[in-house]
Amino acid sequence: MQTQKKTIYSWALYDWANSAYSTTVIAGFFPLFFKAYYSAEADATISTAHLGFANSISSFIIVLIAPLLGAIADANSLKKRFLFLFSYLGILMSAAMSFVGHGEWQIAIFIYVLGNIGFMGSNTFYDALLQSVSTKKNVDFISGLGYALGYLGGGILFSINVWMLQDFAFFGLNSEAEAIKVSFVSVAIWWALFSLPLLLFVKEEQKSEKKSAFALRDGYVRLKNTFLKVRELKHLTLFLAAYWLYIDGVDTIIQMAVDYGMALGFDPKNLILALLIVQFVGFPATLILTRLAQSWNTKKMIYICISVYLLIVIWATTMREVSEFYILALMIAIVQGTIQALSRSYYSKMIPKECSAEFFGFYNFIGKFAAILGPLLVAVVALFTQNSRLAIASISLLFLLGAILLYFVDETKGEKELSDALSDLV
Repeated sequence: MQTQKKTIYSWALYDWANSAYSTTVIAGFFPLFFKAYYSAEADATISTAHLGFANSISSFIIVLIAPLLGAIADANSLKKRFLFLFSYLGILMSAAMSFVGHGEWQIAIFIYVLGNIGFMGSNTFYDALLQSVSTKKNVDFISGLGYALGYLGGGILFSINVWMLQDFAFFGLNSEAEAIKVSFVSVAIWWALFSLPLLLFVKEEQKSEKKSAFALRDGYVRLKNTFLKVRELKHLTLFLAAYWLYIDGVDTIIQMAVDYGMALGFDPKNLILALLIVQFVGFPATLILTRLAQSWNTKKMIYICISVYLLIVIWATTMREVSEFYILALMIAIVQGTIQALSRSYYSKMIPKECSAEFFGFYNFIGKFAAILGPLLVAVVALFTQNSRLAIASISLLFLLGAILLYFVDETKGEKELSDALSDLV
C-alpha cells in the first residue's frame, strides 16, 4: 500500500489541478460568458435551458462509457493512461473556448460538452486510484485532502482570473471578454502543470497476467459479470441509490448556482465573490469535517451535510438580497467538499481494490446519471413555469429521498456481502 506522503500529496494534487476547470469554467465564467457573450441575443430563461441541457448531455455520455472503460482499465492496468487521456481532452477544450466568437453559442456548447466529458472522465480513474494511496483507517481524510486542495487550488487560480477580469488593462488586455478567454487558457495550463506529480509519483499496481489483445471484449464481459454481482450486494446497491439522489442535488447546485443568481438579477461581480467564498472556506471546512468523520462516523456526517443542503434549498427559494446569496455560499462551502469526499471514501470501503476502476465506473455512472436528471429538472421546470425559484425548490425532493435510502445502508453488512461474493468478482 502506497502511503508515503509524497504519493498521497501527488494524488491529492490532481484535485488542485483539475478543480481549476470546475471553478473557473463550470461554476464561474462559462455560465456568465454564455449568457452575456456566447448567447447574448437569447432570452435568459432559454439560455438557462441550453446550459442545463449541455450539462445533462455531457453527463449522459460519461454514464454510457465510464463503467466499460473502468472494466478495461482494471483488467489491463490502464487507470493512469485513461486518466490522462480524458485530462488532455479537458485541457484542450478549456483552451479551445477562448477561440469561440460572440453569438456562437452552438460551438460554445459543443466545446463545453467535450470539456466536461474530459473533466468527469478523468475523475473516474482519479477516484479509482484512491485505494492505492490510502488504507481504511485514513481514507476519509485522504479523500477529504483531495477535495480540500481542490478548493484551494481552484480558488487561487479563480482569484487571479477574477483580478484579470476586473483590471484587464493591468494585464495588457483590451476587454473583459478577452480577460475571460485568457482565463480559459490559464485553466488549461494550470491543469496540465499540476497533473504531473500524479503522473510521476503515483504508481498503479500492474496485473501479473498478460494484457489481453481483446481488451474491449474482455472489458464488456467483466462489466456484465460485475453488474450481475452488484445487484446481489444489497447494501452497496442501496448506497448507490441514495448517492444517486442526494449527489444529484449537490451537482445541480454547483452547476446552476451562478445562473440562478443572474436570473434573480444579482450583479455578476457579487456572484463571483460568492464563488470565492466557497473556495477558500471550503478548504479548511473539508479538512476539518473529514478529519472529524474519520474519528466519529462517516455516515452520520453525510447526514449532517444533507440536512444543511435542505436548508440551502429552502433559503434559495426565499432569497431576495445579494447578502443572502453570500450566506448561501458560506453554507455551501462548509458541506460541499465534505459530502463529496465522504461519499467517495464511504464507497471505497465497500468495494474490492482489485476492481476499483470498474466499481468507481459504476460510482461515477450513478453520480453522472443523477447529474442528467438535476439540471434537466431545473431546465424543464424553468421552461414550463417561467419561475427560477420553483425550479430550484424541486431539488429538495432529491435530498429527502436520498436521506431515506441512506438510512437503510449498513457498511459492516455491506463489507460482509462483498467478502462473500469477492471470489466471483475478481
